[in-house]
Amino acid sequence: MTIEIATDLMRDALMRILIVSAPVILVTMVVGLIISIFQATTQIQEQTLSFVPKLVAIFVTLILAGNFMINILLEFTRNVFNMISKL
Repeated sequence: MTIEIATDLMRDALMRILIVSAPVILVTMVVGLIISIFQATTQIQEQTLSFVPKLVAIFVTLILAGNFMINILLEFTRNVFNMISKL
């Protein structure tokens, strides 16, 4: 394995990590922002008010985008195994 192949493999892995984690991170950020605005306007500073909606949003996002995430990771795994078999 040359340095170029290893570098391309690492770059591809990092890009796929960003693509797979992006939906969950973006939804969590949006829900957190909405909850923060709600807490600032109502002066309610309850910890569970911010935790529970984020947790529910993460689960819903994983259910809705899970197929997309698995397909991205399976494609990467197939590519890695094909590269190993060609060595």
